[in-house]
Amino acid sequence: MLDKVLIANRGEIALRILRACRELGIKTVAVHSTADNNLKHVLLADETVCIGPPPSKDSYLNMPALIAAAEVTDSMAIHPGYGFLAENADFAERVEKSGFVFVGPKAETIRLMGDKVSAIRTMKEAGVPCVPGSGEPLGSEAEDNRRIARTIGYPVIIKASGGGGGRGMRAVHSEAALLNAINVTKAEALAAFGSDQVYMERFLERPRHIEFQVVADSHGNIVVLGERDCSLQRRHQKIVEEAPAPGITAKQRVEMIESITAALKRVGYRGAGTLEFLYEDGRFYFIEANTRIQVEHPVTEMVTGIDLVKLQLRIAAGEPLPFRQHDVEIRGHAIECRINAEDPKTFMPSPGQVRLWHPPGGPGIRIDSHLYSGYTVPPFYDSLVAKIIAHGEDRDTAIARMRNALSEMVIEGIKTNAPLHQEIFGHGAFRQGGLDIHYLERRLGLK
Repeated sequence: MLDKVLIANRGEIALRILRACRELGIKTVAVHSTADNNLKHVLLADETVCIGPPPSKDSYLNMPALIAAAEVTDSMAIHPGYGFLAENADFAERVEKSGFVFVGPKAETIRLMGDKVSAIRTMKEAGVPCVPGSGEPLGSEAEDNRRIARTIGYPVIIKASGGGGGRGMRAVHSEAALLNAINVTKAEALAAFGSDQVYMERFLERPRHIEFQVVADSHGNIVVLGERDCSLQRRHQKIVEEAPAPGITAKQRVEMIESITAALKRVGYRGAGTLEFLYEDGRFYFIEANTRIQVEHPVTEMVTGIDLVKLQLRIAAGEPLPFRQHDVEIRGHAIECRINAEDPKTFMPSPGQVRLWHPPGGPGIRIDSHLYSGYTVPPFYDSLVAKIIAHGEDRDTAIARMRNALSEMVIEGIKTNAPLHQEIFGHGAFRQGGLDIHYLERRLGLK
């Protein structure tokens, strides 16, 4: 097992990693910016290293500072969590070349799967269904791009090859708007991701967002731990996730597991990861891969009983998976609410001091959060401050437990989106299940 792990992240995921390390007897190093001296995992870690000022580019995205911190603390491995440098192939490569273990896939796998065009190409070659599209990056010839769009059929969507987090995508409903959409998306992609490479796909009108959790070791073993429904979104940002996905049949699940396993064997995948699909009219369409742990991983842990973060650490240490596909059993239903420090109506960030934090409890309730009374939420980072996960023997029970938890939770001093969640769980349509990715924005009257 790894002796000491540097946690290259912050907030609830950093605390989640620290807890997993402690269970495995691994020493921890917490790196932090000057704004994060009082983060809970920083207060609990065996060692801490300040790596820079608040801006992410000067601290959590500063590769030399992170590697130097690993060197001075004699760390054996670096766990990137999610966000920041978790899917940065250059960082993974620099970590390995510096003599440390990167807790995640190999750098070449991150490059292959992180670029959406190459990931789609790889999935197509393996027989995984994909959304009809250009298949390659769009060139600069206007007529060629018009022809591609006509072949696909309007509406289409322009996407950045290196995009993520809901950025770098634009729907186009007519040929008149096509060229401008391509140019604007290219400019956004260059500014956000360092590359103006974009591609085109058919824009599905009312799909659901279904993703499959995978784990793979360095011995060639791959297991798919079922699926999650992440269709409740606002501006492509997930708000509520659940497992298993309502309405997916056992036959569909088996077929997807078989095709996903075959595809990942082709690329020699290692570590935890997620393959994301759009699901419409009973058909799955691959859209992208995430070569890291996901924010919503707890719902899979709750229904499978498998600790994914501990599993990541064991895989990084070279251990084989302790189970096979036939050992995986889905038990009950789990739902997660992301609690963000933001105004529930305007969605503007709401940093500030948490005067009182009272997490909910009760049967089947899990809270992943770095909050404590007196903690100050800084204005520099993502607004996620807590995740409430409710598990029950069926979906109705999980929903009832989540509604109880939302009513019990107390956060004073900052605004949160808890009222939005309470509204969502009061919707009859949500309780019925199977909503598409545009439902919430239609319901809220958002564009």
